[in-house]
Amino acid sequence: MLFPDGTPPLTGTVTRFAPSPTGDLHLGHAYSALFAADQAERGGGTFLLRIEDIDVTRCRAEHEATNLDDLRWLGLSWAEPVRRQSEHFDFYRAAVDLLEEMGLLYRCFLSRRELNETLSAPHGAPAEAPTDTDKLLTEAERNRRLDSGAPFALRLRMERALERTGALDWTDRQRGTQQARPEMFGDVVLARRDIPTSYHLAVILDDALQGITLVTRGEDLLEATHIHRLLQALLDLPTPDYQHHGLVRDEDGKRLAKREQSIAIRDLRAAGHSAGDVCAMARNQASD
Repeated sequence: MLFPDGTPPLTGTVTRFAPSPTGDLHLGHAYSALFAADQAERGGGTFLLRIEDIDVTRCRAEHEATNLDDLRWLGLSWAEPVRRQSEHFDFYRAAVDLLEEMGLLYRCFLSRRELNETLSAPHGAPAEAPTDTDKLLTEAERNRRLDSGAPFALRLRMERALERTGALDWTDRQRGTQQARPEMFGDVVLARRDIPTSYHLAVILDDALQGITLVTRGEDLLEATHIHRLLQALLDLPTPDYQHHGLVRDEDGKRLAKREQSIAIRDLRAAGHSAGDVCAMARNQASD
């Protein structure tokens, strides 16, 4: 049993905004948060905030503090307490253990570079959907790496998982019924030796635990839902509705991203823009 009893369910539409505290928030984050809060309000429900900080090497407490300050400055509020993924690794590990008991996970000791070199096509294109990667090493070599403490990933054996679930679909409120095709990703990584979960696993567990009824997020995460729907079926979790909204783009049509050093909300605040100005910018630049 993955979930504790006794937590009363929230009513109405329950949404969430789930930033990773790896840097400052930009207009794309502002739009996504405002969109989720608006959907919860329209549905007479609850807007939640979740901190997705499983990447302990990149996430910082100071980034979380400035992110929360920016969101409050925009006029947003959320139900407490805020869920921080880094505080719940045992919860995610229990799901990994369950999938292992089902015979659906295996250890992959090959690095991304090794996989690309081993599985790439003759023209050098990287392997897009690796499968059965444990079979690329001999049993003796796998045991040697295990005994030496080498890093590994726990991959989902996709073919076996699909045999267990059969055909799946989900509802996207802007696109209608979507057929799940997780096989296009191959044997996805669900955990690593040093981090007991991946984004894919943690997010579907948290959504179920928190009673999320509508997942709102950018359309750049639409394809990830193929994987999420499969994991929900394997772990017997409810499937929320989804709404993948358009992205905020710059004047060149390029989507905003932290790694591109897109202008931050904090910079707009320092330049004298009001919260209303920034909300309007975010909504006006979204591609919906």
